Amino acid sequence: MAKARQSTAGLVKPGRIRTVLTTLGREIAQDLIPVGTALPPEPDLEARFGVGRGVIREAIKTLAAKGLVSVRPRHGTHVLPRHDWSLLDRDVLSWLVGQDEPNRDLLLAIQEVRSIIEPAAAALAAERATKNDRWRINTALAAMETAKDLASAIAADKAFHLAILDATHNPVLQGFRGAVDTILSTVFLVAVGSAGWFKDNLPNHAAAARAIDEGSPEKARTAMERVLGYTKSRLATRRPAIAAASRKRDAGNTAKKTDRTVKRKRDVP
Repeated sequence: MAKARQSTAGLVKPGRIRTVLTTLGREIAQDLIPVGTALPPEPDLEARFGVGRGVIREAIKTLAAKGLVSVRPRHGTHVLPRHDWSLLDRDVLSWLVGQDEPNRDLLLAIQEVRSIIEPAAAALAAERATKNDRWRINTALAAMETAKDLASAIAADKAFHLAILDATHNPVLQGFRGAVDTILSTVFLVAVGSAGWFKDNLPNHAAAARAIDEGSPEKARTAMERVLGYTKSRLATRRPAIAAASRKRDAGNTAKKTDRTVKRKRDVP
């Protein structure tokens, strides 16, 4: 019986660590715990999450490894500036883009990084892709062309870009897989937010796949630049629309507050 309890505890603990890590990570990334701020003492975090000290320490150790916090004896745990964060870490990216309205400036910055990395990766893939690599790229392209909904479209587009990274056979470039995987879903949803939106960009994807098939690095590079340029333009053109919607919403809220204020004044004897 004791062994069974011990085994169950061992299975539960990683999940508890993940819960604490994700919650604190999101709060730091969304500036709910600002840069320079000290995290609450361990006993307070234990009480908040209902976990033991070991869980809290493991979560904070992981936050420190991702560059979000510094841990100094007798000084506590403090949130570090964003330039110290591992911004291409899968967790950090997911915390930064958030669950509601992602930071478009961050997404555009990431698109800039992609525009540096992925065209070069496509050129290398044209030189190095194996028969299996080319099959994966073309299979993903076919799935993009026949996608019936947003979820399958995103999955196929991810598979396309990741297959090209893998086809470079460069382990450093392949290290960007997690970042690309994480960001694509949010980029697509923010860029247009509806199924089938990337049909206008399919010819650019097809051109990249064709250039890789032909072993033409410069054509592959150019096609990938067009792929990413299209996505960047969609992100950029969405910003004014979002800002306008935000202003309209704020104006509506202000009007409601004014109405309530007027009503209260009328009710005063």
